Amino acid sequence: MQNIELFINSPEYLYPFTLLLGLIIGSFLNVVIYRIPKMLEQDWKSQCCELLEVEGKEEPKVTLSTPNSTCPKCGHEIKPWENIPVISYLFLRGKCSSCKTSISLRYPIIELLTGVLSVAVICILGANWAGLTALLLTWVLIALTMIDFDTQLLPDNMTLPLIWLGLIVNSQGLFVPLETALWGAVAGYLSLWSVYHLFKLITGKEGMGFGDFKLLAALGAWMGWQLLPVIIILSSLVGAVVGITLIVTMGRDKNIPIPFGPYLAAAGWLALLWGNDISQAYLQFSGMR
Repeated sequence: MQNIELFINSPEYLYPFTLLLGLIIGSFLNVVIYRIPKMLEQDWKSQCCELLEVEGKEEPKVTLSTPNSTCPKCGHEIKPWENIPVISYLFLRGKCSSCKTSISLRYPIIELLTGVLSVAVICILGANWAGLTALLLTWVLIALTMIDFDTQLLPDNMTLPLIWLGLIVNSQGLFVPLETALWGAVAGYLSLWSVYHLFKLITGKEGMGFGDFKLLAALGAWMGWQLLPVIIILSSLVGAVVGITLIVTMGRDKNIPIPFGPYLAAAGWLALLWGNDISQAYLQFSGMR
């Protein structure tokens, strides 16, 4: 027990360990980000074939552990020493060891981002139950951000457990009282649900997906209903700035949908660590306090 307390109270050991853990988790998140949509697609195809009573095409079953990772160009199976977070990318000079096809820079960036954000969480919240559960939330938000960015999907098998986990965590009042968390989940879902239906009624178009409702409900379950305005305002501002920038600088068609999940996830993570400070600063700036 004394050794554990010494480790927790020694930043020179705790932060490098957290960074290393974050890098390893980031490597795993790269697998989650790529494979979860593939797994969902296979499941949907199977359900459609079963419903239509037709034979589907046999495909290798994709899970988070199988098949082994391979180069998409030449099929070279990635060896364990070629899968060390960040280091392997640098050692291989960003290329497949077999066919020399370039490896996306995104993989080491996600690993580094996960490591850095993990250190930030422990630095601010500490190596306690709040910090450990916040790490889990951080990792899931990173995965959801990239999946939504790639596919415009926020999978139910990630958002729904996140809602329940937030309520379970706050059953002990870890971040907010359970009642506040419960109404945070309800208000988070209904707020975007209302915006969705109002926008559809006015324009005849769908402005966002149902996954966004569930993600905001999850954030409400973790942080309570009081921080929902902060999360919505932050995500809307960042989303508007990024969307306008893409249209002006890159000529992006304004009719092409931009996923809202990444902005919700980023705003939720900021609110998790600094939500109360942001809220108080806004009230002081607006003269309401």
